[in-house]
Amino acid sequence: MAIMLWGGNAVVAKLSAAVISPADVTFFRWLVAALLLAPFAAGPILRHRAELGHQLPRMIVLGLLGCALFPYLMYVAAAHTKAINIGIIQTLMPLMAIGLSGVLFGFAISGGSVAGALISLLGVVIVVCQGRLDLLLSHPPNRGDLMMLAATACFALYSALLARWRSSLPLTVSLFVQSCTAVVVLFPVIMLLPHQAMEPEALPLIAYAGALGSVAAPLLWMNGIARIGSARASIFFNLLPLVTAALAIVTLGEPLTLPLVVGGLLALLGVVLAERAAKSAAARPVRI
Repeated sequence: MAIMLWGGNAVVAKLSAAVISPADVTFFRWLVAALLLAPFAAGPILRHRAELGHQLPRMIVLGLLGCALFPYLMYVAAAHTKAINIGIIQTLMPLMAIGLSGVLFGFAISGGSVAGALISLLGVVIVVCQGRLDLLLSHPPNRGDLMMLAATACFALYSALLARWRSSLPLTVSLFVQSCTAVVVLFPVIMLLPHQAMEPEALPLIAYAGALGSVAAPLLWMNGIARIGSARASIFFNLLPLVTAALAIVTLGEPLTLPLVVGGLLALLGVVLAERAAKSAAARPVRI
């Protein structure tokens, strides 16, 4: 269910490009999320106020990366690329997170992870250049695809820091603080940037992104991890580009071309290989 809702986010991002500005949809998305979470977070905030005071700087950083920058860049990208491309490029997120964890925190990166990263990168390159590698050299890459790569890098850093900065705070408190961070940061942005008139069609898109994409999906995902473990749950993340592609074809009429199929499969294969290598290395006993 979480993957289905996140796949719908890519479609929502594409639909929103014509009816609301990226800054506005990101701001109102997290405003809706914060309002929905407030009644459930109020009590836990009081009970965990000491821990929250200690974790607040980290929560703010996470809110900037995962709630403000990532969706804003994704909505900007949606104006210049297809929803299918958005879903496929997001498959690089686990690999980027592994790489950032290795660079920033000294986590070991296996040869299998490197091989998987290269295979996934090849798949994304095929998607970005539409199967024409010669175009990659003669023409600059699509602006939307580059923006989506930047958005994915932000979420990868968010994921790496989230794993590093584990806390005992309830998920509702963490999501609420991060949502409020995005609202506070984005408010002056929407006040300063030129406004695009919001069409009535934007309201259901904001409602979807705020209620389902920002509240329901994370809660479902974390509940799933608690039930089956992060190792099994990570396999479901690999379904994201397939779900996004199916939704984009059905709802947006986007064509499914051979380069998209080949590139998407390579991206998925690379992620699977890298994750298996990482799990194998983690399960290997340490010799003393």
